[in-house]
Amino acid sequence: MTRPLIAVLDYGIGNLRSAQKSLERMGADARLTADTGLIADASGVVLPGVGAFGPCMAALRDTGLDEQARTAAADGRPFLGICIGLQLLYEGSEEAPGVAGLGILPGTVQLLSGNVKRPQMQWNRLEVRTPSPLLEGLDHSWLYFVHSYAAPMADNVAALCDYGGPVAAVVGDGNVWATQFHPEKSARPGLRLLENFVNQARTAAVRA
Repeated sequence: MTRPLIAVLDYGIGNLRSAQKSLERMGADARLTADTGLIADASGVVLPGVGAFGPCMAALRDTGLDEQARTAAADGRPFLGICIGLQLLYEGSEEAPGVAGLGILPGTVQLLSGNVKRPQMQWNRLEVRTPSPLLEGLDHSWLYFVHSYAAPMADNVAALCDYGGPVAAVVGDGNVWATQFHPEKSARPGLRLLENFVNQARTAAVRA
């Protein structure tokens, strides 16, 4: 079976290598990279990350990977954001007023509402509301979350968790998908999601 080339965008924030290693385990030729040529050749692109919106967006811009992310999202290849990588896809965040996000998805990331502890730092159950190949086998699975902000509730929210009310756990729009939870820290269900993404990249490579 072919090992599709997946570029994990390396903008120097957080433990990006854990996502790369998990993708490798699921059958990908995953490269942690900032090389524009390699990113252009990849069958799939992953934007992971941990931390705050402002510093992460600044690091993405400083490396020039903001434009690489926009290009990859626009050209139809499978694209996956993870944790802060999900939030960076939006136009902005309440965490960093005045800092522009990638603008790939519309809206502003918002502070978790209600009388809840922030951050949400726990396992929580996924409720799939829009079935997709990426989420196959994951409805009602338990995934690991660490976050204080979340994507706005909109039609592109494909899965929820309950944390003082419905919270966006997965968003999807065409080829662009993102998870608020950390699949690489979520044991078997998280690896299942990454395997589903690797399979999508494999299919894209065959079609190319």
